[in-house]
Amino acid sequence: MRSVLIAYSGGVDSTFLLKVAALTLPRERFLAVTANSPTYPKQELLKSRRMTKKLDVRHKIIKTQELKDRRFVSNTAKRCYFCKKELFSRLKSLAQKYHLKYVIDASSLSDRFDFRPGDRAKKEFRIRSPLAEARLNKKEIRCLSKTVGLPTWNQPAQACLASRIPYGKKILPSILMRVDEAEAYLKRLGFKQVRLRHYNGLCRIEVGRSEVKELFSRRKAIVKKLKKLGYHYVTLDLEGYRTGSMNEILRRG
Repeated sequence: MRSVLIAYSGGVDSTFLLKVAALTLPRERFLAVTANSPTYPKQELLKSRRMTKKLDVRHKIIKTQELKDRRFVSNTAKRCYFCKKELFSRLKSLAQKYHLKYVIDASSLSDRFDFRPGDRAKKEFRIRSPLAEARLNKKEIRCLSKTVGLPTWNQPAQACLASRIPYGKKILPSILMRVDEAEAYLKRLGFKQVRLRHYNGLCRIEVGRSEVKELFSRRKAIVKKLKKLGYHYVTLDLEGYRTGSMNEILRRG
């Protein structure tokens, strides 16, 4: 590809992609770019800064404005498309500014199993996905990440905070902030894979299946904290964490 701008989130896949770029290209021929907005967990931004510093690569943080797009805020099933359209349009402009030939993201072969309207934006902006092109799945990427010594190899999967809000419910900064604070609290308690799904005064907590019993045993402290954040009812999903659980209603329809 000769030169690339990498959509960098700090997660398992994008960190491995960035490492490959660092092993393959001269430093001046690739740039990691991380989006900063209320739709992304604060801790992920800090992680991306630490990792790019550790890898000694060029890194730029941009502020995206998806919350100014009423089509995104209205939170239809096409929400992800409008978010990615905002992101990729910004990345394309940056790539031109820095004379980088391609914009690439870290989608893998495993991503094809979930509902991803953002893929339409990828096609429109001609974003390439080298990991998917190489037919690498999530398990293989974790294995390769461990092989090259990346501390992210066993990091939990992540997604934007808007994915915690049911379709049809407006995406508001206050909701995103509440969800981010609640998930950060649960992670500080030691839970690794956490999703807190927001339903007005009720929340549905998903943790890894091996962690369900642990969460239930600590329910008193957790309920007290989440009620302070504004939830009237605190529930635990007995199925545990699974990717795209908010999309299950679409599949049933």
